[in-house]
Amino acid sequence: MSVFQGLVLGIVQGIAEFLPISSSAHLIIIPWLLGWDDGGLTFDVALHAGTLVALLVYFRKEWMLLIKGLLKIKSPNFLSPNLAPDPDTRMALFITYGTIPGALMGLLLEKKAEHAFRSPVLIATTLAIMGVILWIADKHSKKTKTLDQMTLKDSLMIGIAQGFAVIPGFSRSGVTISTALVQGFDRQASARFSFFLSMPIIAGACVLKLRHLTVGDLTAPFLVGVAAAAVSGYFAIGGLIKFLQTRSYGAFAAYRVLVGVAIWLIVLTGHAPR
Repeated sequence: MSVFQGLVLGIVQGIAEFLPISSSAHLIIIPWLLGWDDGGLTFDVALHAGTLVALLVYFRKEWMLLIKGLLKIKSPNFLSPNLAPDPDTRMALFITYGTIPGALMGLLLEKKAEHAFRSPVLIATTLAIMGVILWIADKHSKKTKTLDQMTLKDSLMIGIAQGFAVIPGFSRSGVTISTALVQGFDRQASARFSFFLSMPIIAGACVLKLRHLTVGDLTAPFLVGVAAAAVSGYFAIGGLIKFLQTRSYGAFAAYRVLVGVAIWLIVLTGHAPR
């Protein structure tokens, strides 16, 4: 892999991780189309480490409040998080509980994610299906609830949905945002909780997959890719939040369907790369 390829894939990861279009799908499809070395699942996770940095920096004030909220947790709060008096404590508990289903599904499907789930045909299908689901959720949801109105049930449902993001094309942000919309949350609240919920999952994946890295693995393309993911991810977060002040998720839904159809046409017409 060249430095240029690492840079491009890092930028793609940073943008696609937070927009509901599936970063994992793009990190597989782009090298497939261009004949590049995709770096494998470990490189994908390393790029996720860059987006983790973007999350921590962009939401640094919120993370500090959540940490303080965790420190205020009392034993009864674990059994009845909805009744925790402090809003930061409630949100910290919702993120904690919401992370559990996705983490368990990720561990169960880890081997499949490394091989069987990396098929371009499967990715095309999941991209298109989730595009339709995102469009329906955005168009027909009530969009009246804010994060202050979240309950444990809401966080668990979104957390369960996040587990399906192990399949490339589903999109972690896409599936969690869609689920939040279906439960009545407004567009910005859906996006923000999706971002909050992603941090523990990404951090956990980084610890599991990157703990065996050696100094020799830290090549120039590797480091450039991680840095590019961090910078582009930071701007993607702010861009999406600003975009959603006046616009819907319709453009992302349409993009997903068009890309999915395009991949299918490439395969069916025999133009797929060898």
